[in-house]
Amino acid sequence: MLRYLRHAPQLWASEVNEAVVARVAPQPGETAMDIGAGTGAGTIPAAKRGCTVVAVEPTPYMRRVLTLRSALSRVQDNVRIVDGTAETTTVSFGSIDAAWAVNTMHHWTSLDDGIAELVRVLAPGGRLLLVDEDFDDPTHPDYESFGAKRTEAHSHHFHTVDPRAAASALEAAGAAVSFAGLDQIAGRPAIVIEGRA
Repeated sequence: MLRYLRHAPQLWASEVNEAVVARVAPQPGETAMDIGAGTGAGTIPAAKRGCTVVAVEPTPYMRRVLTLRSALSRVQDNVRIVDGTAETTTVSFGSIDAAWAVNTMHHWTSLDDGIAELVRVLAPGGRLLLVDEDFDDPTHPDYESFGAKRTEAHSHHFHTVDPRAAASALEAAGAAVSFAGLDQIAGRPAIVIEGRA
């Protein structure tokens, strides 16, 4: 909890999350899903667009903060918070029009299982956008502050996602890959996987 509080400003509002939501473009009347929703940096802007957002978050503390935040933002009717992970969302088959994850893939227990689960919940034509910032890129603004911590983080299940492996998992799950590689999101280098069910 102390680590979350230390990074609260970045968890509360994020240009990267806002850019991801803009790119996946959830529409009024659609049902979207934010994987690893945290305190709602992507959930709240998406809900304000008029869609229903299923915020999947495994951490009880984050779910409590997001519950309060969605009420304070007056979007609680558009937000459904669920206890889950990418691999186990507890969401119905084919019920999601757009899904995204920002800076969570490196925490997933299984990239293949997480992607298969996300494809399972997507409606036909549903959009998927997975983004992990590339902190190993020297052009990333946080490269210096994260560089020394990366070795320690690797021992805590923090690994760099291979976009080719993610693309293969997406195709194996029956989805079409429109992009898998390095890209810029909100001016930051990122690993990006994009596709459709």
